[in-house]
Amino acid sequence: MTSDEVFERVKIIVAEKLGIEEDEISLSSELVEDLGADSLDLVDLVMAFEDEFGTKVEDEEIESINTVEDIVKYIKKKTGESEEEDDN
Repeated sequence: MTSDEVFERVKIIVAEKLGIEEDEISLSSELVEDLGADSLDLVDLVMAFEDEFGTKVEDEEIESINTVEDIVKYIKKKTGESEEEDDN
């Protein structure tokens, strides 16, 4: 799965969970500052990402996820599809 594909799936989830339009979401969007997520929203988002991508987000790593791009990179890393590994 490419970064763009992950981003599109993340964008759908974020829009649905936060009740905003997908076109308001970019890679650089900050979950709290730009998209208005609160701590309960973040928990809900993490659970949705875990379900969607079949991965576990560790509690200590949640704090380092601030933007939509952070989510995409984290999911790519956890699913073993980081772009650095494309030379296999």
